[in-house]
Amino acid sequence: MLDRFDAQILRELQRESDIPVAELAERIGLSTSACHRRVKLLEAGGLIEGYSARVNPRALGLDLQAFVEITLTSQTQEALDAFERAVMLYDEILECVLTTGSADYILRIVARDVADYDNIHRNCLARLPGVSGMQTSFALRSIKRWRGYPVAG
Repeated sequence: MLDRFDAQILRELQRESDIPVAELAERIGLSTSACHRRVKLLEAGGLIEGYSARVNPRALGLDLQAFVEITLTSQTQEALDAFERAVMLYDEILECVLTTGSADYILRIVARDVADYDNIHRNCLARLPGVSGMQTSFALRSIKRWRGYPVAG
């Protein structure tokens, strides 16, 4: 269980991962050395897996976001493993989650436009093993973007 300081550290780092430790410590009411020690413990304990920059996809020309529901011909361990290994080979697939319901997996993909998505569909999605069906939904507008996990404490 996290105490309030660890929870505050996680919330702040999810909002601004490049914050200097001294500023982080000031925000949450700890000394710089105590805050630094806690951050290192959170990293060592696996609560903090790494740090990254949030990149604006539109600034990169990636204006189209698609969610692709994938149904496989079989749900054997071998079929699932083969599909999951193949997904890892394509940078165009940003996320892949195994789901319950009508689809076996949902993929998140970004593309420049519909023509670029068509290219991704032909040269990436169509090559995934064991796929019996695909249903694509295009995002019209993002209402709320993920900014971090809720942290109690």
